Amino acid sequence: MAKLKVNFTFPDNIVPRPVIWELGQKFSVITNIRKAEVRDDFGWVMLELEGEESEIDISLDWVRSTGVQVDLVSGDVVAG
Repeated sequence: MAKLKVNFTFPDNIVPRPVIWELGQKFSVITNIRKAEVRDDFGWVMLELEGEESEIDISLDWVRSTGVQVDLVSGDVVAG
């Protein structure tokens, strides 16, 4: 099992959509929210994703296709 730390950035038109829930339903990937800030017009979430590397890659391609920006995170996602 691979683990990957990522940051999702949601534009205003995507904020209401449950993208992280959909990700867990569509793919064999475990999501662990570590930090987040969500407003009506913008949101971001730092996540740890766990699963087979190929499944994580496919799931992130799907997330990008929804309009969410995906960036890799290095270091400890719970540190300040």
